[in-house]
Amino acid sequence: MARMDIYEDARTVSRADLAGWLRQLANQLESDGRVYYGAAGAVAVADEVRCELEIERESETELSVEIEFSWTLPAPVKAAEQETAAATDDEADEEPKAEESAEEPKAEEKPKA
Repeated sequence: MARMDIYEDARTVSRADLAGWLRQLANQLESDGRVYYGAAGAVAVADEVRCELEIERESETELSVEIEFSWTLPAPVKAAEQETAAATDDEADEEPKAEESAEEPKAEEKPKA
């Protein structure tokens, strides 16, 4: 699958606004493990991620700091495997049928006088 950009935003902000945005991002990750973007977008972040911090001198007058984190999505389960797992779960949840249960107790016989 080819690389696909989901969202990109570039703007000039104050250092204080940048710090606030980074705090907001950290709070999102800590609270529900999602990163929110745009009007209503969100992406769930895995419990373990690969992190990269890169500081570069772009020119005599420009520096850049890049923070990147990435993770791999879990492999999708094939439909047949899901059906088999669901059937196994259903069978485990079923109550035993009457014919499978122990023999029904017989009515007590009264002793003959």
